[in-house]
Amino acid sequence: MVLNHGKLSRLMETAIVAARLAGQRAMEEMDFVKASVKNETEHVTHADLQCQQVIVDRIKQAYPDHGFIAEEGGETGIFKQVPRGSEDIWWIIDPIDGTANFVHGIPSFTVCVAAIHEGRPVVGAVFEPATDSMFTAVVGGEAQLNSRRIAPGEAKMDRFSSVGIDSYYNEGVPAWVCHVIQHTRSRNFGTTGLHLAYVARGALVATVAARPKLWDIAAGAVIVETAGAIVTGWKGEKLFPIDLQSYDGHEINTVAANKKVHKEILELLK
Repeated sequence: MVLNHGKLSRLMETAIVAARLAGQRAMEEMDFVKASVKNETEHVTHADLQCQQVIVDRIKQAYPDHGFIAEEGGETGIFKQVPRGSEDIWWIIDPIDGTANFVHGIPSFTVCVAAIHEGRPVVGAVFEPATDSMFTAVVGGEAQLNSRRIAPGEAKMDRFSSVGIDSYYNEGVPAWVCHVIQHTRSRNFGTTGLHLAYVARGALVATVAARPKLWDIAAGAVIVETAGAIVTGWKGEKLFPIDLQSYDGHEINTVAANKKVHKEILELLK
């Protein structure tokens, strides 16, 4: 089934409204954070669950038969509901991407909402509530920041450019990270979604994510590719299409970069 412009526009509108509503709720909850340890490297808060429900409820108002994959599933792991209708559309949700920042009162976090059709992201919204920055993209259209077109540019990787990296390497710092730190202005904003969005607008020439899940990258990936940059796995392999029926929350090592830098980053990762 082909999604026409009208259907894509309605999906995009729904994603924007849902992300904005969740972002507003998150900002309201920042002063009342109750966090617990989810696993060896991640926290979860009551706000994650509340914001996720805000998004799911809003989407279901418009698309009650669509599927969902979201980060917070409580004791059962991820939240997953398969599509009930004829449309193979799934909503991929990260209600607070940057929970570690959120827990400590640092307002650098995003809400990430994507729609995936037949295994490929077609709509993405990455919303940073603290700055009221809404990054969006519809496949076949434009990547935008607050309704203004963005592009990745052609800057090279040097001491004047910035590369997004992770903040935690529990098995030691890899050689490629040392290279990035020594030769560029390395950055970590604590949210993979924002790193990807910044590649799309040219603020970062590249970003490398070592342990992201689908909800961390789905919205940002369509924004990156629509803007004209490249997003792949660490070996240059395509990330999509993905079989959502069997997706179980496994990690998807990801690199995104402008066209000039992408090959150089892949060489570092070998």
